[in-house]
Amino acid sequence: MLFCSHCGDRTVIRIPEGDQLPRVLCDTCGTIHYQNPRVVVGCVPQADDGRILICRRAIEPRLGYWTVPAGFMENGESLEQGAARETHEEALAHVQIGSLLALISIPEAQQVHVFFRGRLLTPAHSAGPESLETLLVDAADIPWADIAFQSTIYALERFLEDRAAGRDIPHVTSLSRRPSSD
Repeated sequence: MLFCSHCGDRTVIRIPEGDQLPRVLCDTCGTIHYQNPRVVVGCVPQADDGRILICRRAIEPRLGYWTVPAGFMENGESLEQGAARETHEEALAHVQIGSLLALISIPEAQQVHVFFRGRLLTPAHSAGPESLETLLVDAADIPWADIAFQSTIYALERFLEDRAAGRDIPHVTSLSRRPSSD
């Protein structure tokens, strides 16, 4: 941020008095422009027959790779509302959001990823504008080598482990971004 969104003057980066971290601030009007992590919300949608809904990405990053429906949370919505909205936007599917599956910090990307367990309300699904295609897959058919993000791999692995063990617990971790191989 080069210019203050409050007054339009140039900004500087330094540690404000009483703070411990460098911040973007405006010397003219005194506004501190905090930059905080963005929240990504999504779910692992499961059909009544146990298959999982996945989407092939039509956008960067990781165009052409597979993921579960997820995306940036919007202002004015809850985590659960965001996960349901993303499922509808990316897979044109309606889902009931269940329990918290995973809370994943990605410090290098300044993101927090929140995944829920989800239940497809109907078997209908199709590619939305951010997806090339959607599939319902058995656990054995998940294209692990073509999953877009480490956080998606983590969420899918925990989902399948929990399902096999008959448990419903949240998982918390911190991951580094996987370097792009394209």
